[in-house]
Amino acid sequence: MSSIISIHSENPQLRLINQVIDVLERGGTIAYPTDSGYALGCSLGNKKAMDQIVNIRKLSKHHHFTLMLKDLSHVGEYAKLNNSGFRLLKKILPGAYTFILEGSKDIPNRLLNGKSKTIGIRVSNNAIVQAIIEGLTEPMMSVSLIIKGYEFYNCNDVKVALNGSTDLIIDAGHCPPEPTTVIDLTGNGVVILREGAGSIDFLD
Repeated sequence: MSSIISIHSENPQLRLINQVIDVLERGGTIAYPTDSGYALGCSLGNKKAMDQIVNIRKLSKHHHFTLMLKDLSHVGEYAKLNNSGFRLLKKILPGAYTFILEGSKDIPNRLLNGKSKTIGIRVSNNAIVQAIIEGLTEPMMSVSLIIKGYEFYNCNDVKVALNGSTDLIIDAGHCPPEPTTVIDLTGNGVVILREGAGSIDFLD
């Protein structure tokens, strides 16, 4: 059975955020609100928890997990990024974007997307996400919560669909599903793979 914690969407209570961090650091999985709908998360490199999320989402082994970062200060530890790419990220983040980057040579293969050796990077402007990552020593691994036949607008929708399969669900009120804009920076240019909640006006 999943625990449910109600956290204020704009002013997250530190005491409750610390409870979430404790679940993650003990190897648990969480369902949490972001600026692009609900997502599933676990601590970085926790293979058991990642497998649990793969089973919930019925994902292939090659599906992109996304690294949820607090800011761009540590992006170079996990991904390769040239100067123009870094300037773009700095210009539009935080926000509802997922960037596909070439993974750095030092990170474990299980964190990368199959043969392409790429990784997704996000810096969310959601206050709860920021507070959680502030308290973690490493980024959080994350995937969007998408389950066929269900739509997720609030905690109760999540609770019904997951049926106790995560350790914790965060209730922060209304959280409509709006997918991120996905941008591939692995080549020489900027490739929009999916247009979503994040504006692409920066391309003008």
